[in-house]
Amino acid sequence: MEITEVRVTLRDEPKLKAFVNVTFDNSFVIRGLKVINGTKGYFVSMPSRKRKNGTHQDIAHPINNEMRRMIEDKVLAAYENELKSKEAGGAEQSSQ
Repeated sequence: MEITEVRVTLRDEPKLKAFVNVTFDNSFVIRGLKVINGTKGYFVSMPSRKRKNGTHQDIAHPINNEMRRMIEDKVLAAYENELKSKEAGGAEQSSQ
């Protein structure tokens, strides 16, 4: 399985830094992943729903560490690229 597209929507909140959609093999998309700024740095949170008892349950998630690492690496790289792109665009606009 290959990640063929990662779409990042930046957020400017203390912990939530981006929403992310990931497409696999140009055939299957998972929406609602989040880039979170945690106490040990950035991490990717899987899409989840809140249960009646207040806990959260993942809707979709990898079932092995290899896939989790692959998703996290691709998502965080796309997040960093989006930040750089935004900074370059902001610098470009301020120089006009």
